[in-house]
Amino acid sequence: MTRTHIPGILAMAAIVLASNILVQFLFGQWLTWGAFTYPLAFLVTDVMNRLYGAAAARRVVLAGFVVGVICSLIGTQILLQGDGYTYPAVTLRIALASGSAFLLAQLMDVAIFDRLRTGRWWRAPLASTLVGSSLDTAIFFTVAFSGALSFLEPGNDVSWAAEALPLLGVGPMVPLWVSLGMADWLVKLSLALIALLPFRLIVSKAQSRGATA
Repeated sequence: MTRTHIPGILAMAAIVLASNILVQFLFGQWLTWGAFTYPLAFLVTDVMNRLYGAAAARRVVLAGFVVGVICSLIGTQILLQGDGYTYPAVTLRIALASGSAFLLAQLMDVAIFDRLRTGRWWRAPLASTLVGSSLDTAIFFTVAFSGALSFLEPGNDVSWAAEALPLLGVGPMVPLWVSLGMADWLVKLSLALIALLPFRLIVSKAQSRGATA
């Protein structure tokens, strides 16, 4: 690790920390504010990958993973109260879902970007972010809320997430957690396209200064 990697590591840590806080606040019916900050982690990973290579990008991912684990551990010790119940701010399933989704999705992003790095400038960041974001959403919402995985934390009742409702309020009947995951995925896809502009600007500015490995 070199001093040039520190900005990426700090940026990733800040995004993970902010997302862990903002995920507790709703935005509309299907999203939380964390859905708008977390996808920026893919931008940081891709910029580091383009400028310094896959090894540096993986170090940044691991730094973000460590921050996420620390936040989750702290969250499990914070007790909240509501509707006459006391419950942890972060449950075991949420912690497992968040950590595994982040690590696997980000490492997949790094691998795909590295494979496509010699193509047109937009191919690697777009393809890696789309695949990584899709994997992240699938892992997180399945591990966190699927009834089939209730054995992960038997004492945590997530039956509310299994309530059958129209998909995003207008589609076929699906469990609520599927709508939550779909809304999250659509935001990530939109931000993957928007992020191409700052990716191009950051990389071009860094390369013009010779800030590459």
